Amino acid sequence: MDRVALVAQKFRDRVQSGALPPLKRPDLKLTKEDAVALFEAQCATRLLDQVSREMQRAGQGYYTIGSSGHEGMAAVAHATQPDDMAFLHYRDAAFQLARAAQAGYAGMISDMLLSFAASSDDPVSGGRHKVLGSKALSIVPQTSTIASHLPKAVGAAYSIGLAAHLDLPDRVLGDDGLIVCSFGDASANHATAQGAINSACWTAYQGGAMPLLFVCEDNGLGISVPTPKGWIEANFSAKPGLSYFACDGTDLGDALVGAQEAVSFVRKHRKPAFLHMRTVRLFGHAGSDIEGGYRTRAAIEADEGDDPLLASAAYLISLFGMTGEEVLALYDQIDADIREALAPALEASKLRTARDVMASLVPPPRAVKPISVDVQKRQAAFGSDWAQLGEPQSMNRLINWALTDLMLAHDEIVLAGEDIGRKGGVYGVTKGLQKRFGARRVIDTILDEQSILGLGIGMAHNGLLPITEIQFLAYLHNAEDQLRGEAATLPFFSNGQFTNPMVVRIAGLGYQRGFGGHFHNDNSLAVLRDIPGLIVACPSDGREAVLLLRESVRLAREAQRVVVFVEPIALYPTRDLHEDDDGCWMCRYPDETEVAGFGSIAQRGDGEDLVIITYGNGVHLSVQAAEKLRASGVATRVIDLRWLAPLPVEKMLAAASACQHVLIADECRRTGNVSEEIMTALIEAGRDAQSIARVTADDSFIATGPAYAATLPSVAGICAQAAQLVGRSAGAGFTAGGKV
Repeated sequence: MDRVALVAQKFRDRVQSGALPPLKRPDLKLTKEDAVALFEAQCATRLLDQVSREMQRAGQGYYTIGSSGHEGMAAVAHATQPDDMAFLHYRDAAFQLARAAQAGYAGMISDMLLSFAASSDDPVSGGRHKVLGSKALSIVPQTSTIASHLPKAVGAAYSIGLAAHLDLPDRVLGDDGLIVCSFGDASANHATAQGAINSACWTAYQGGAMPLLFVCEDNGLGISVPTPKGWIEANFSAKPGLSYFACDGTDLGDALVGAQEAVSFVRKHRKPAFLHMRTVRLFGHAGSDIEGGYRTRAAIEADEGDDPLLASAAYLISLFGMTGEEVLALYDQIDADIREALAPALEASKLRTARDVMASLVPPPRAVKPISVDVQKRQAAFGSDWAQLGEPQSMNRLINWALTDLMLAHDEIVLAGEDIGRKGGVYGVTKGLQKRFGARRVIDTILDEQSILGLGIGMAHNGLLPITEIQFLAYLHNAEDQLRGEAATLPFFSNGQFTNPMVVRIAGLGYQRGFGGHFHNDNSLAVLRDIPGLIVACPSDGREAVLLLRESVRLAREAQRVVVFVEPIALYPTRDLHEDDDGCWMCRYPDETEVAGFGSIAQRGDGEDLVIITYGNGVHLSVQAAEKLRASGVATRVIDLRWLAPLPVEKMLAAASACQHVLIADECRRTGNVSEEIMTALIEAGRDAQSIARVTADDSFIATGPAYAATLPSVAGICAQAAQLVGRSAGAGFTAGGKV
């Protein structure tokens, strides 16, 4: 027999016969009105799961993960306030339904059915995914939350005290609010969960405010893999900086008491708490999962015997004098309401075109106030640097000054990263900024890239504009899903209602001499460039860095975008261009009004024999090569792409159209990087393939020591390939050779 129907029938039979479980909290303090509202939310959760399964069988619905057995999460919603932001486990429909009732929002059943039907009228995702979430209820949409949402929950919790301290007028979260973050027992083992919880505890251990409630819904299973009995308690009950609470989510009263105690602790002490809620999983993991293939019938029936609806019915009958018939009448009325709302949901419009699907990849712009900074305030902040603003400087120092000006202009900007404060960063880029702006705005973080990015994402939910730093590009790979699976997807899955605008500074690329090999010289941007909606910028000198950084902050602040700003490490201290001590690669600090507009390019020279298309370190190399090529009679121009995702294709093609030959100088690996898209764009635009060539890095990691640049493009290699391309001899002006 269908287990869904079997559980439903057992519920009816036991309510009618009075064979209900004993109350764990017979002295529960709860009004009848609240008890009924919670029971209705739990029933709606169960019945929506049943309807969802029916929709899938009829080809009218799509993959969903049910919440049956986790109805105890309604108690957590009841214990919190409607404006306490929540990042929910995918089994938490009961939380959302209970919060809707708590806030007086009457349309949640219809909303969820629209989501099940993947309707474009779905007020959460606009038909892009079945997600829990609601702007009105402060529930941030999540998709398949395998712990990836925990780091940003930590960031959001940390932001509450920070935004209040900075007195930001646009802060979203209440100063006395808290964050709720729920997840399953299997997800608690994920490195992302362990790192996020550790980060919260690390902050609290040092006395920092961290009003965050972790809720672990322990149903004893990770799809088919059992969680060892006692494992969650052993893992989290004695963790420094974390207060442990436990409750039984199958018993509404016990769940309420446990949730209220945990929430009260967090709200009063501003410290993190871990609520370990026992649950059961009914009807398998998801979709077509047949749990009979990996669980015994006895185990399945034991969970069904702990049906949370039975205990809730017992409270209504024992504490409030309701009859079994009245309880079942409530259940049946909710079923009828759902069935009535189903037909309109099935008939509602759907997304049809690629344009429709992609409409929310780019969030809507927002109005911001222009800000001017008093000259005296600016002079005081720059201190001894003030007198040098007009002198040529290296890139690292100019970025430092740009950050200073941006932080002076925008009080909501907060820097966060490892070693960026007291030390000033590995390369001195943030040197002195903590003294200028304080430790609350220049935050030395824990050594965990997931936590750094999560901190930024969470802070962005509360009116802050984070500029986070990843110390080296290779370190991003420990945490790249925070960008792919969280930051960039949020506008997409919330139909533009939720955003997390931020700038991520990453020191990277190759050519750093004699330091670190592949972990400090990483020349691949593929992991960034294939993330929809993400913007990637890369400067080539100090002036470009300032202009691009200003525009990156504008894009985050006004256009609500997530921007990755890749800073070529080798160019931080670079001073010279053609000869030692010529100082030709240093730049003066640009006037505060200058920017490099999004999608713009920079051009050096106007030769029409050859155009070299490049970026980052490649610009420095190509400008040197262009000088040698001109001396040999090849009129050359160099295009600095600036923006690597999305690539400024139209402007690039226009700038290259006057040139007979195109050479692409890509310091990243030959496979999977920028040159491939440039080649494709040129060919698709009608350029003859014989007029195009590329110089790239080899598909290799980078070595330490004298061979640090052996796999990378060189001036000589660019010149040699250019000579071959234009059909001229190399001549005495340069030496053919290098990596091609």
